[in-house]
Amino acid sequence: MRATHMYGAGDVRVEDVPDSVVKQPTDALIRITASCICGSDLWPYGSMSPADGPARMGHEFIGVVEDTGSEVTTVKKGDLVVSPFAISDGTCTFCREGLHTSCAHGAFWDGIPDEGAQAEAIRVPSADGTLVKLPVAPDSALIPSLVTLSDVFGTGYHAAVAGSVNERTRVAVIGDGAVGLLAVLSAKRLGAEQIILMGRHTARTDLGREFGATDIVSARGEEGTAQVRELTGGHGTHVVIEAVGNMPAYEQAFGIVRPGGVISRVGVPQYEEAPIGFGSLFRHNVRLAGGPAPVRAYIEELMPDILDGTIEPGKVLDTTSDLDGVPDGYRAMADRESIKVLVKP
Repeated sequence: MRATHMYGAGDVRVEDVPDSVVKQPTDALIRITASCICGSDLWPYGSMSPADGPARMGHEFIGVVEDTGSEVTTVKKGDLVVSPFAISDGTCTFCREGLHTSCAHGAFWDGIPDEGAQAEAIRVPSADGTLVKLPVAPDSALIPSLVTLSDVFGTGYHAAVAGSVNERTRVAVIGDGAVGLLAVLSAKRLGAEQIILMGRHTARTDLGREFGATDIVSARGEEGTAQVRELTGGHGTHVVIEAVGNMPAYEQAFGIVRPGGVISRVGVPQYEEAPIGFGSLFRHNVRLAGGPAPVRAYIEELMPDILDGTIEPGKVLDTTSDLDGVPDGYRAMADRESIKVLVKP
Protein backbone atom coordinates (compact mmCIF):
# COMPACT_ATOMS: atom_id res chain seq x y z
CA MET A 1 0.00 0.00 0.00
CA ARG A 2 1.00 3.67 -0.24
CA ALA A 3 1.51 6.06 2.65
CA THR A 4 2.99 9.46 3.44
CA HIS A 5 6.29 9.95 5.23
CA MET A 6 7.99 13.15 6.33
CA TYR A 7 11.76 12.91 6.10
CA GLY A 8 12.56 16.40 7.32
CA ALA A 9 11.52 20.02 6.95
CA GLY A 10 9.88 20.46 3.55
CA ASP A 11 10.54 16.83 2.58
CA VAL A 12 7.28 14.86 2.28
CA ARG A 13 7.13 11.67 0.22
CA VAL A 14 4.40 9.19 -0.71
CA GLU A 15 5.93 5.73 -0.73
CA ASP A 16 5.12 2.02 -0.91
CA VAL A 17 4.99 0.48 2.57
CA PRO A 18 3.94 -2.92 4.00
CA ASP A 19 0.16 -3.33 4.13
CA SER A 20 -1.54 -2.51 7.41
CA VAL A 21 -3.07 -5.64 8.98
CA VAL A 22 -5.02 -6.59 12.10
CA LYS A 23 -2.53 -7.46 14.85
CA GLN A 24 -4.61 -7.50 18.04
CA PRO A 25 -8.13 -8.80 18.75
CA THR A 26 -9.25 -5.22 19.46
CA ASP A 27 -7.96 -3.84 16.11
CA ALA A 28 -9.87 -2.84 13.00
CA LEU A 29 -8.38 -2.49 9.53
CA ILE A 30 -9.73 0.52 7.66
CA ARG A 31 -9.51 1.31 3.95
CA ILE A 32 -9.21 5.10 3.97
CA THR A 33 -11.62 7.00 1.75
CA ALA A 34 -10.92 10.54 3.03
CA SER A 35 -8.16 12.08 5.11
CA CYS A 36 -6.60 15.52 5.60
CA ILE A 37 -3.46 17.52 6.08
CA CYS A 38 -3.64 19.24 9.46
CA GLY A 39 -2.32 22.64 10.45
CA SER A 40 -0.36 20.91 13.22
CA ASP A 41 1.46 18.92 10.52
CA LEU A 42 2.99 22.20 9.38
CA TRP A 43 5.09 22.54 12.55
CA PRO A 44 7.35 19.57 11.68
CA TYR A 45 7.08 20.51 7.99
CA GLY A 46 8.79 23.77 8.86
CA SER A 47 11.36 22.52 11.35
CA MET A 48 11.80 18.73 11.46
CA SER A 49 15.37 17.46 11.53
CA PRO A 50 16.20 14.66 9.07
CA ALA A 51 17.56 12.78 12.08
CA ASP A 52 13.98 12.47 13.35
CA GLY A 53 12.60 11.02 10.11
CA PRO A 54 11.01 9.35 8.41
CA ALA A 55 7.71 9.83 10.25
CA ARG A 56 4.39 8.41 9.07
CA MET A 57 1.91 11.27 8.68
CA GLY A 58 -1.82 11.88 9.09
CA HIS A 59 -4.28 11.63 11.98
CA GLU A 60 -7.70 12.55 10.51
CA PHE A 61 -9.71 10.10 8.42
CA ILE A 62 -12.90 8.43 7.32
CA GLY A 63 -12.86 4.93 5.87
CA VAL A 64 -14.50 1.57 5.33
CA VAL A 65 -13.94 -1.32 7.72
CA GLU A 66 -12.17 -4.13 5.86
CA ASP A 67 -11.41 -6.48 8.76
CA THR A 68 -11.72 -6.64 12.54
CA GLY A 69 -10.14 -8.51 15.42
CA SER A 70 -12.15 -11.14 17.26
CA GLU A 71 -13.07 -8.84 20.15
CA VAL A 72 -14.41 -5.90 18.11
CA THR A 73 -18.19 -5.57 18.51
CA THR A 74 -19.25 -2.02 17.60
CA VAL A 75 -18.22 -1.97 13.92
CA LYS A 76 -18.11 -4.63 11.22
CA LYS A 77 -16.79 -5.13 7.70
CA GLY A 78 -18.38 -2.67 5.27
CA ASP A 79 -19.18 0.03 7.86
CA LEU A 80 -18.12 3.60 7.09
CA VAL A 81 -16.41 5.08 10.16
CA VAL A 82 -14.70 8.24 11.35
CA SER A 83 -11.74 8.18 13.72
CA PRO A 84 -10.62 10.85 16.19
CA PHE A 85 -6.99 11.93 16.14
CA ALA A 86 -6.42 10.07 19.40
CA ILE A 87 -7.01 6.38 20.13
CA SER A 88 -9.04 5.60 23.24
CA ASP A 89 -10.54 2.48 24.76
CA GLY A 90 -13.77 4.22 25.85
CA THR A 91 -13.80 2.39 29.18
CA CYS A 92 -11.09 3.86 31.41
CA THR A 93 -11.86 6.48 34.06
CA PHE A 94 -10.71 9.35 31.83
CA CYS A 95 -12.80 8.22 28.86
CA ARG A 96 -15.83 7.93 31.12
CA GLU A 97 -15.20 11.54 32.17
CA GLY A 98 -15.07 12.65 28.52
CA LEU A 99 -11.29 13.12 28.48
CA HIS A 100 -10.44 10.61 25.78
CA THR A 101 -7.08 12.24 24.93
CA SER A 102 -5.89 11.18 28.41
CA CYS A 103 -7.07 7.58 28.00
CA ALA A 104 -5.07 5.29 30.29
CA HIS A 105 -4.58 2.87 27.38
CA GLY A 106 -4.69 5.32 24.47
CA ALA A 107 -2.25 6.98 22.11
CA PHE A 108 -1.93 9.66 19.49
CA TRP A 109 -1.41 8.52 15.92
CA ASP A 110 2.11 9.94 15.80
CA GLY A 111 2.94 7.54 18.64
CA ILE A 112 2.27 4.55 16.36
CA PRO A 113 5.26 4.60 14.00
CA ASP A 114 3.91 2.18 11.38
CA GLU A 115 0.48 3.82 10.91
CA GLY A 116 -0.79 7.13 9.56
CA ALA A 117 -3.92 8.46 7.91
CA GLN A 118 -2.42 10.06 4.81
CA ALA A 119 -2.39 6.59 3.30
CA GLU A 120 -4.51 3.95 1.61
CA ALA A 121 -5.23 1.98 4.79
CA ILE A 122 -4.67 2.05 8.55
CA ARG A 123 -4.84 -0.28 11.54
CA VAL A 124 -6.94 1.16 14.38
CA PRO A 125 -6.20 -0.15 17.88
CA SER A 126 -9.02 -0.09 20.46
CA ALA A 127 -11.50 0.07 17.60
CA ASP A 128 -14.59 -0.20 19.82
CA GLY A 129 -13.61 2.87 21.83
CA THR A 130 -12.17 4.89 18.97
CA LEU A 131 -14.31 4.51 15.85
CA VAL A 132 -17.76 5.96 15.23
CA LYS A 133 -20.03 4.56 12.52
CA LEU A 134 -21.34 7.09 9.98
CA PRO A 135 -24.88 6.84 8.53
CA VAL A 136 -23.87 7.93 5.01
CA ALA A 137 -22.20 6.42 1.95
CA PRO A 138 -18.47 6.93 1.25
CA ASP A 139 -19.30 9.24 -1.67
CA SER A 140 -21.74 11.41 0.31
CA ALA A 141 -21.52 15.16 -0.23
CA LEU A 142 -21.28 15.43 3.58
CA ILE A 143 -17.87 13.71 3.76
CA PRO A 144 -15.81 16.96 3.91
CA SER A 145 -17.87 18.13 6.90
CA LEU A 146 -17.94 14.73 8.60
CA VAL A 147 -14.17 14.33 8.40
CA THR A 148 -13.78 17.54 10.42
CA LEU A 149 -15.22 15.57 13.36
CA SER A 150 -11.92 13.69 13.49
CA ASP A 151 -10.06 16.81 14.62
CA VAL A 152 -10.56 20.41 13.58
CA PHE A 153 -14.28 20.86 14.31
CA GLY A 154 -14.04 18.95 17.57
CA THR A 155 -10.94 20.97 18.47
CA GLY A 156 -12.62 24.31 17.77
CA TYR A 157 -15.65 23.16 19.73
CA HIS A 158 -13.47 22.01 22.64
CA ALA A 159 -11.88 25.46 22.75
CA ALA A 160 -15.29 27.09 23.04
CA VAL A 161 -16.55 24.58 25.62
CA ALA A 162 -13.38 24.85 27.72
CA GLY A 163 -13.85 28.61 27.69
CA SER A 164 -17.48 28.25 28.88
CA VAL A 165 -18.84 30.18 25.91
CA ASN A 166 -22.54 31.04 26.21
CA GLU A 167 -25.03 33.65 25.02
CA ARG A 168 -23.57 36.33 27.33
CA THR A 169 -20.01 35.80 26.13
CA ARG A 170 -17.77 38.02 24.05
CA VAL A 171 -15.20 35.85 22.28
CA ALA A 172 -11.96 36.58 20.44
CA VAL A 173 -10.41 33.91 18.22
CA ILE A 174 -6.72 34.23 17.38
CA GLY A 175 -5.88 32.44 14.14
CA ASP A 176 -7.73 32.06 10.84
CA GLY A 177 -6.73 28.48 10.08
CA ALA A 178 -9.22 25.63 10.07
CA VAL A 179 -9.33 25.31 13.87
CA GLY A 180 -9.74 29.05 14.39
CA LEU A 181 -12.53 29.25 11.83
CA LEU A 182 -14.32 26.29 13.36
CA ALA A 183 -13.87 27.83 16.80
CA VAL A 184 -15.84 30.77 15.39
CA LEU A 185 -18.53 28.36 14.16
CA SER A 186 -18.55 26.67 17.57
CA ALA A 187 -18.84 29.95 19.47
CA LYS A 188 -21.76 30.90 17.23
CA ARG A 189 -23.38 27.50 17.86
CA LEU A 190 -23.09 28.13 21.61
CA GLY A 191 -24.74 31.55 21.25
CA ALA A 192 -21.82 33.96 21.81
CA GLU A 193 -22.89 37.60 21.90
CA GLN A 194 -19.84 38.87 19.99
CA ILE A 195 -17.15 36.96 18.07
CA ILE A 196 -13.99 38.78 17.03
CA LEU A 197 -11.78 36.88 14.58
CA MET A 198 -8.15 37.95 14.51
CA GLY A 199 -6.97 37.00 11.02
CA ARG A 200 -5.11 38.53 8.10
CA HIS A 201 -6.27 36.58 5.05
CA THR A 202 -9.41 37.94 3.41
CA ALA A 203 -10.65 34.63 1.98
CA ARG A 204 -10.41 33.11 5.45
CA THR A 205 -11.93 36.01 7.35
CA ASP A 206 -14.79 36.10 4.83
CA LEU A 207 -15.48 32.47 5.72
CA GLY A 208 -15.17 33.45 9.36
CA ARG A 209 -17.95 36.00 8.89
CA GLU A 210 -20.06 33.33 7.22
CA PHE A 211 -19.46 31.10 10.25
CA GLY A 212 -20.55 33.84 12.66
CA ALA A 213 -17.74 36.33 13.29
CA THR A 214 -19.18 39.75 14.08
CA ASP A 215 -15.86 41.62 13.77
CA ILE A 216 -12.50 41.12 12.08
CA VAL A 217 -9.20 42.44 13.45
CA SER A 218 -6.17 41.99 11.21
CA ALA A 219 -3.67 43.86 13.39
CA ARG A 220 -1.41 42.13 15.90
CA GLY A 221 0.55 43.23 18.94
CA GLU A 222 -0.34 46.48 20.66
CA GLU A 223 -2.41 47.68 17.71
CA GLY A 224 -4.43 44.47 17.69
CA THR A 225 -4.93 44.69 21.44
CA ALA A 226 -6.16 48.27 21.15
CA GLN A 227 -8.63 47.38 18.39
CA VAL A 228 -10.10 44.44 20.30
CA ARG A 229 -10.46 46.52 23.44
CA GLU A 230 -12.12 49.30 21.45
CA LEU A 231 -14.64 46.78 20.13
CA THR A 232 -15.40 45.60 23.66
CA GLY A 233 -15.84 48.88 25.52
CA GLY A 234 -12.24 48.86 26.66
CA HIS A 235 -12.52 45.64 28.66
CA GLY A 236 -11.43 42.81 26.34
CA THR A 237 -13.31 39.57 25.73
CA HIS A 238 -14.60 37.04 28.24
CA VAL A 239 -12.98 34.22 26.25
CA VAL A 240 -9.91 34.22 24.04
CA ILE A 241 -9.45 31.12 21.89
CA GLU A 242 -5.80 30.78 20.93
CA ALA A 243 -5.70 28.55 17.85
CA VAL A 244 -2.12 29.12 16.67
CA GLY A 245 0.30 27.75 19.24
CA ASN A 246 3.23 30.16 19.17
CA MET A 247 4.34 32.65 21.80
CA PRO A 248 3.16 35.83 19.99
CA ALA A 249 -0.36 34.35 19.86
CA TYR A 250 -0.26 33.53 23.57
CA GLU A 251 0.98 37.03 24.40
CA GLN A 252 -1.79 38.47 22.23
CA ALA A 253 -4.29 36.38 24.18
CA PHE A 254 -3.44 37.81 27.58
CA GLY A 255 -3.36 41.27 26.03
CA ILE A 256 -7.03 41.09 25.00
CA VAL A 257 -8.66 38.90 27.65
CA ARG A 258 -11.14 40.56 30.01
CA PRO A 259 -10.51 40.52 33.79
CA GLY A 260 -11.97 37.28 35.10
CA GLY A 261 -11.85 35.80 31.61
CA VAL A 262 -10.47 32.60 30.11
CA ILE A 263 -7.70 31.92 27.63
CA SER A 264 -8.56 28.64 25.92
CA ARG A 265 -5.58 27.21 24.04
CA VAL A 266 -5.96 24.56 21.37
CA GLY A 267 -3.10 25.53 19.08
CA VAL A 268 -0.31 22.99 19.74
CA PRO A 269 2.15 24.99 21.91
CA GLN A 270 5.60 25.49 20.42
CA TYR A 271 6.93 26.52 23.83
CA GLU A 272 7.15 25.07 27.34
CA GLU A 273 7.45 28.29 29.35
CA ALA A 274 5.02 31.20 29.12
CA PRO A 275 4.00 34.20 31.27
CA ILE A 276 1.41 33.27 33.91
CA GLY A 277 2.40 35.61 36.74
CA PHE A 278 1.13 38.86 38.19
CA GLY A 279 1.58 40.97 35.09
CA SER A 280 -0.09 38.55 32.70
CA LEU A 281 -2.75 36.26 34.22
CA PHE A 282 -2.70 36.50 38.01
CA ARG A 283 -3.43 40.21 38.45
CA HIS A 284 -6.83 40.04 36.73
CA ASN A 285 -7.95 36.54 37.73
CA VAL A 286 -7.51 35.21 34.19
CA ARG A 287 -7.83 31.45 33.83
CA LEU A 288 -5.93 29.22 31.42
CA ALA A 289 -7.85 26.33 29.81
CA GLY A 290 -7.80 24.11 26.73
CA GLY A 291 -5.51 21.32 25.62
CA PRO A 292 -5.69 18.40 23.17
CA ALA A 293 -9.37 18.14 22.30
CA PRO A 294 -11.11 14.91 23.33
CA VAL A 295 -12.98 14.97 20.03
CA ARG A 296 -14.39 11.47 20.61
CA ALA A 297 -16.54 13.01 23.36
CA TYR A 298 -18.13 15.48 20.92
CA ILE A 299 -18.77 13.42 17.77
CA GLU A 300 -22.30 12.25 18.61
CA GLU A 301 -23.22 15.75 19.79
CA LEU A 302 -21.98 17.56 16.68
CA MET A 303 -22.83 15.07 13.96
CA PRO A 304 -26.62 15.68 13.79
CA ASP A 305 -26.16 19.34 12.83
CA ILE A 306 -23.94 18.22 9.94
CA LEU A 307 -26.34 15.51 8.80
CA ASP A 308 -29.33 17.87 8.70
CA GLY A 309 -27.39 20.69 7.01
CA THR A 310 -27.58 23.15 9.90
CA ILE A 311 -23.82 23.70 9.68
CA GLU A 312 -21.16 22.98 7.06
CA PRO A 313 -17.74 22.86 8.73
CA GLY A 314 -16.31 21.16 5.65
CA LYS A 315 -16.05 24.57 3.99
CA VAL A 316 -12.60 24.88 5.59
CA LEU A 317 -11.45 22.11 3.22
CA ASP A 318 -10.82 24.32 0.22
CA THR A 319 -8.46 22.00 -1.69
CA THR A 320 -8.88 18.35 -2.69
CA SER A 321 -6.00 16.06 -3.65
CA ASP A 322 -5.14 12.42 -4.21
CA LEU A 323 -2.15 10.85 -2.45
CA ASP A 324 0.23 11.94 -5.18
CA GLY A 325 -0.70 15.54 -4.44
CA VAL A 326 -0.02 15.38 -0.70
CA PRO A 327 3.52 16.85 -0.84
CA ASP A 328 2.23 19.85 -2.79
CA GLY A 329 -0.69 20.07 -0.36
CA TYR A 330 1.79 20.62 2.46
CA ARG A 331 3.47 23.34 0.46
CA ALA A 332 0.15 25.03 -0.36
CA MET A 333 -0.92 25.09 3.28
CA ALA A 334 2.49 26.30 4.45
CA ASP A 335 2.36 29.10 1.84
CA ARG A 336 -1.20 30.01 2.93
CA GLU A 337 -2.59 29.16 -0.49
CA SER A 338 -4.96 26.65 1.09
CA ILE A 339 -6.74 26.54 4.45
CA LYS A 340 -6.91 22.76 4.64
CA VAL A 341 -6.39 19.94 2.15
CA LEU A 342 -8.82 17.03 1.81
CA VAL A 343 -7.05 13.87 0.64
CA LYS A 344 -8.95 11.18 -1.26
CA PRO A 345 -6.65 8.17 -1.69
